Amino acid sequence: MDGSLDFEFEDPLLSSPVVTKKRKKVIGLDDLLSDYYKEKSKLVERESIQEKAQKAYNSDDDVNTKEASLSEVIDQCQNQMREISGEEDMSTWGMHVFGNQKVPPPLAFPGLGSCAILQSFMNNELNSLFELDSDKGDLFLEGLLANGWLSKLAFICGCVEKSMAMWTFNLMLYSPKEELRTSACEFWCAILSSKDEPVLIDWLPSYFELKGALEIYGFQSKSSFNRDSLHAGSNCGGPPQNIRSWVRFAAACSHVRNKFSVLSTSEAEELVEVIIFLFLDHQLHGLAVLLYECMQSLISYFTEKEWKNSCNKIAKSLACRVPKDLNCLRAVECISGYDTRSKQLRSSVAYQILLVCFDNKATDEEEVMRLLIAINVKEKGCDLFKMYIYLVLAENWLLVNQMLEHKPVINEMWGLYLRNCSCQISSTDLRSFASKVRNKASYLLQGTVTK
Repeated sequence: MDGSLDFEFEDPLLSSPVVTKKRKKVIGLDDLLSDYYKEKSKLVERESIQEKAQKAYNSDDDVNTKEASLSEVIDQCQNQMREISGEEDMSTWGMHVFGNQKVPPPLAFPGLGSCAILQSFMNNELNSLFELDSDKGDLFLEGLLANGWLSKLAFICGCVEKSMAMWTFNLMLYSPKEELRTSACEFWCAILSSKDEPVLIDWLPSYFELKGALEIYGFQSKSSFNRDSLHAGSNCGGPPQNIRSWVRFAAACSHVRNKFSVLSTSEAEELVEVIIFLFLDHQLHGLAVLLYECMQSLISYFTEKEWKNSCNKIAKSLACRVPKDLNCLRAVECISGYDTRSKQLRSSVAYQILLVCFDNKATDEEEVMRLLIAINVKEKGCDLFKMYIYLVLAENWLLVNQMLEHKPVINEMWGLYLRNCSCQISSTDLRSFASKVRNKASYLLQGTVTK
């Protein structure tokens, strides 16, 4: 009864050969996996060998060529990114107004030992203590000058002899010693500004000496003016050490018109131009306060009858000489006084520069405004950097001098020009200076609407 039935031997599922076949299939799958991984490892090994062979084949020249081509592609991408992002590739304001310096004149004067101040001291009883002789007179006077006693002795004597005046003047402008040039400048400022104790000066420096000092300093005059050599970054000499004393003396000369005839009207006009150009030199940025005070003194030098004509002359001369970039804006904005004359000069300089920018095609204020309004800021070829220059110049021309209050036609044209700049340039405009022109015009337009 426990034995198998006959039909069970005939069932293929219950027969032993079936079990054997299943075991053979499981073993065969393991073998296939093993073979697969073996082939995979061989393939990786072959690829590694081929890669090493390829690297060995490449020479150094090929590597350099690939690096050069990669660098070129990167530069192209950067240039495209600048154009897309509207990055403003421009140079800031700044000029080198001093070139190579010349040899200064000698500081020693043969007749200095015979001056009255020195002789009076040598003949005094105190000289027995110092035992001063004429050969050491220069050193003695230098000591008096450095200690501030020379000006006091000049007030006591009531006179400054020619040799003493020329000696201290040259020390002020050409001495390499800071103590001597500063003391000499203090000496001259004290002598010129004296009110209660008038002093007779046998020799008074003129504008010829001041201009000659600038030439020795290497200042670029009208005749040697070269815009390419004046731009910052060119290989030019720096400002001289004595320029601070020169500026202080120029300011002192402008205060003594009623006492001493040092400057003529035309010479004072040239000095104003020189001071404005000194503002454009980055290396003289530390003298901004001193330059401002000197400019205010020079502007106050003119009489009421002279000022209107002199103001126009200064503006026209500057407009022809200043480069039409951010330097012209700096030249306008450095005239920063709040008095009436400073505002008039600032407005006049901005107006004359605008005329030169348009090649003198305009003859009056209305024609200038028509030229500005005619500029189509929507065009891709429109130079928005120039548009920004025009906008700032027009702002200083019209608003500083309050011209809009007296000429309603100019006021309407000014508002139209601002609307063109603010509304016709979209916020998505990626051109260089597009955002600056739009924002500046929008800000100014709000002021006109408020008024």
